[in-house]
Amino acid sequence: MTRDELFEILNNGFSESVIEIQDLAGDNDHYAVKIISNEFKGLNKIKQHKLVYDVLGKKMGYTLHALSIKTEVPKE
Repeated sequence: MTRDELFEILNNGFSESVIEIQDLAGDNDHYAVKIISNEFKGLNKIKQHKLVYDVLGKKMGYTLHALSIKTEVPKE
C-alpha cells in the first residue's frame, strides 16, 4: 500500500483531521501515522487506536504489514 493510498483511507475515515504519515522502511509496508482528530475526544488510547484499525478494515495485515499509531485530540 502506498503512502497516498493509506492517506486516502485515513482521510476518508477521519475527515477534518490532521494526518501525518511516515514510511518507516521505504517498502510501502511499514508506516507510522499520527492522527489529530476531534473524533478521539473522550476516548482512551485503546479506543482511539481501535477506531483507526476499524477504518483500515482488512487492509491491516494483508496490504499493510506494520503500523505505529499516535493519536491526539486537537489542543484548544
